[in-house]
Amino acid sequence: MTSRRDFLLQSGVLSSAFISNPSGFFKKNSKVGLQLYTLRNDLSKDAKGTIQKVAAIGYKEVESFGYHDGKYFGMTAKEFATFLKGLGLTTPSGHYGLGNLTKGWETAIEDAKTVGQKYMVLAYLQENERKTLDDYKKVADTMNNAAKMCKAAGIQFCYHNHDFEFVDLGSGIGYDILTKNTDPGLVKFELDLYWATKANQKPVDLFKKYPGRFPLWHVKDMDNTDKHYFTEVGNGTIDFKSIFANAKTAGMKHFFVEQDDCQPGPPLTSIATSFNYIEHNLVK
Repeated sequence: MTSRRDFLLQSGVLSSAFISNPSGFFKKNSKVGLQLYTLRNDLSKDAKGTIQKVAAIGYKEVESFGYHDGKYFGMTAKEFATFLKGLGLTTPSGHYGLGNLTKGWETAIEDAKTVGQKYMVLAYLQENERKTLDDYKKVADTMNNAAKMCKAAGIQFCYHNHDFEFVDLGSGIGYDILTKNTDPGLVKFELDLYWATKANQKPVDLFKKYPGRFPLWHVKDMDNTDKHYFTEVGNGTIDFKSIFANAKTAGMKHFFVEQDDCQPGPPLTSIATSFNYIEHNLVK
């Protein structure tokens, strides 16, 4: 029988650093999650095989993306739930588009319940959806309405940021509109620590400004170059220890590793590097 270590070696997931310290690397922690968007290219070729490798690394939670026509990575909600359960994985959260909120949202909510998601997250706003503060006000109204439907189903609605929400549009910033024009009892936020930092925001200050509204985080690091590009957690400049020390103020319940672009190595190696750092330095 192929051991877990042999599987990882054959899959090219382990670097020499991990091989030299297997006991530390394989220490399990149920709190470490992964936003699967990091592996989008691998998933498009072999969704099940890729997710199996995520489980083999040690991740216990995954956040979905790309929900379309009632399917997750080509699987129906029931098939996806069964597949994840067989791997010892859960999906407490999923990313959805603004189009999902305005068309077929009831079906999406039912599918999210089927796969076990407790959070449904608006992942991104297209450029034409966020040109003015009035655009953000319209989005806030849409979020409130979508969140009411989620609450009725026992699901928490959230919004995931990038950096553009913090751009000054002349008389304010979009993020303030989204936070102030949504009902705190209905709408929470998934704070992307990288994008907030790149926008010159301090995550801990946001936690204190809006305590309890950040049950979800995206954990990704920023490299120490003029480009301030993505890098593996622990290889960059973001002070995660101070951020995690304020998890209670944020109201954090789940966090997900995400790396929008993995260079120069393959994404599976990058997520293994991030997992290893988090287990040794950020979680107990």
